[in-house]
Amino acid sequence: MIYEELPLICTFKFMQKKIVILASGSGSNAENIVRYFKNNSEISVHSILTNNPVAGVVQRAASLDIPCIAFDPQVETPSFLENYLSNISPDLIVLAGYLKKIPPEITYLFPNKIINIHPALLPKFGGKGMYGMHVHRAVKESGEDKTGISIHYVNEAYDEGAIIFQAECSLSSEDTPEGIAEKIHQLEFMHFPKVIESVLNG
Repeated sequence: MIYEELPLICTFKFMQKKIVILASGSGSNAENIVRYFKNNSEISVHSILTNNPVAGVVQRAASLDIPCIAFDPQVETPSFLENYLSNISPDLIVLAGYLKKIPPEITYLFPNKIINIHPALLPKFGGKGMYGMHVHRAVKESGEDKTGISIHYVNEAYDEGAIIFQAECSLSSEDTPEGIAEKIHQLEFMHFPKVIESVLNG
């Protein structure tokens, strides 16, 4: 009797890893992240959430064909976030210029699944109220000769989660807060999507 060898066929349903982005402002980092993963077969941006219904990120999301939901954090947080994120079950929650503190209910629900980018070299120039131009002015006034970005996990305290990645740039006395902001923006665009990808790939 002759036995014909048959090929072993394994089938499985491939599931893309899902990112949910939270943003409060213009959304330039959010857009950069969406575009970076646009043609990625393994990772995709599922949706963008914002606490500001008139923020620029809303229009950017529409132009990118990404679902965007605006919510009132005074009324709907943490219940909205908790319910929405629990239903979506994202592999990673990315804060890209999100200016509200993440409630502890959310950080406990998604341990090591929430990351933030901070426009300075933590632990310097971190904490409540330290965001955007507030950080860049403080860096300028301090006379620092370098600054940079910090990508870190989010916990119950402002800017105190474990640091995942830092990149720095040099400063001179000629740099203005606006010039510092531009240098930081370039670092964010260069590194943030790649670090997100690295985190998701373990």
